Amino acid sequence: MASATGIPETHSANQGRGEEEPLLGRAGDASQQEDQGLQFNFVIGTAVIAQVGIWILAATIWASVFVQPLMLFSAHPLLNSAGILLTTQAILLLQPTHTPKQKKQGTNIHAVLNITSILTLIAALVIIEYNKIKHSGAHFESPHAILGLITYILFFIQAIIGIAQYYTPGLFGSTEYAKSIYKYHRMSGYLLLTLSFATIAAATQTAFNKNVLHIQLWAVIVASVITLVGVLPRIKKQKLGL
Repeated sequence: MASATGIPETHSANQGRGEEEPLLGRAGDASQQEDQGLQFNFVIGTAVIAQVGIWILAATIWASVFVQPLMLFSAHPLLNSAGILLTTQAILLLQPTHTPKQKKQGTNIHAVLNITSILTLIAALVIIEYNKIKHSGAHFESPHAILGLITYILFFIQAIIGIAQYYTPGLFGSTEYAKSIYKYHRMSGYLLLTLSFATIAAATQTAFNKNVLHIQLWAVIVASVITLVGVLPRIKKQKLGL
């Protein structure tokens, strides 16, 4: 389409390509098609790699827990890993959306998955604290415990801000301003996922894991890296303001 000067207008077309351009790859490589349901977003592009990584991580933790006699503490790693699994699915679901309808549907399910994740993480925190109190254990002394507390707090803040931005934008002054800072919510989400993997890695160095669960540090690192290799290339540049 030409302008009044006869020069072709490319601005809107470039915007469309930018909206669908992932961090790695070509425009559309990680985009939900118009006729596709949201369920396909879990496997579009490099999502398959992310699924392999996060399910290996979850399976590694669950297998290590279930081969031992179950106790109250067993729920702590099970719930935490389930929470991170849900968070990863919430990210993978929303990443490929780009039309208003897709974004609305995707955000609603993204919120449900993340709220469920937060509830499982809160339950995991309550269980470990009850267990510590019951056995007169030390609180928040190990690197894993400190990282875990920071991760729990940041997850809660991330969820509250994300829900407020989308469902109650008036709290930020206007809908336009709330939308303008979506990119920071997205950035912090990816950083928080990475922090979660670091917290799990730190858990492998605790006395309980070394003496009972025997989850290997290398296994956690490999599974975490595989997950990030699948998640990060699907990041949309425009959604991060790049």
